[in-house]
Amino acid sequence: MSETAPISDQPRRSLVHQLALQAAAVFLVFSLAWPVYFLRASAWNWAAICAVTGAVAFLAARLARQPWWWQIIHLLFVPLLWLGMQFDISPLWYLGAFMLLLLVFRCAVTGQIPLYLSGKNVAGRLRPLLAERSALLDVGAGLASLLLPLSRLRPDLRLAGVENAPLPWLIGWLRTRNTPIDWRWGDFWRHSFAPYESVYCFLSPAPMPELWLKACREMRSGSLFISNAFPVPDVGTETLLESESGLTLYVYRIPGAHSP
Repeated sequence: MSETAPISDQPRRSLVHQLALQAAAVFLVFSLAWPVYFLRASAWNWAAICAVTGAVAFLAARLARQPWWWQIIHLLFVPLLWLGMQFDISPLWYLGAFMLLLLVFRCAVTGQIPLYLSGKNVAGRLRPLLAERSALLDVGAGLASLLLPLSRLRPDLRLAGVENAPLPWLIGWLRTRNTPIDWRWGDFWRHSFAPYESVYCFLSPAPMPELWLKACREMRSGSLFISNAFPVPDVGTETLLESESGLTLYVYRIPGAHSP
């Protein structure tokens, strides 16, 4: 859908921003270190340089108010890269580890959305909230950890899930293939919310403002938008539900005339 394309480009812009921040930290530290080591004609202390680079990148990410996991990534990226180079390990192991992480945590890199699992307790909280025979979409559905227990608690519901990380999608597909759950692969930014009376998500603070706008544009007035743990900024909730895990479910009612 053309109207959602600009939103789906946001994760790519965010990734470029993170790479630029890390590159700026590397450039700054090396620019300051080069004259010192050159004038002294001494060997470079790569351990110290990499540690300082990580600290500078962490500080920049913190000042930029990046999510906490990006701050940790910036702190550890260069030091861990240097540490890994100290061992006589085949590059294939690094490639394999990178591919595994990409298969599981692809959305954390491209969209600032880690893999969170909802659990049975959330399904129990949603059970009385959803209208009879209504349709619910779980965006970023993970391993179907919400949809499977919810389908057992409310067999009248029409449930669908969309997941973009390859390995979680595959596990979810295997778990739901003999159920009526509509399990889909794809980018939820390009998936229409119009057919659903409820949309559920357990993502991160980063996509919530844009996701709320998408829900308001596409969902019918009176439909429910439900976020686990992460509220929509500056939007009042209709209901707050506490789950047994201590997380809060933020329930929003889509306003009339599709206005946010």
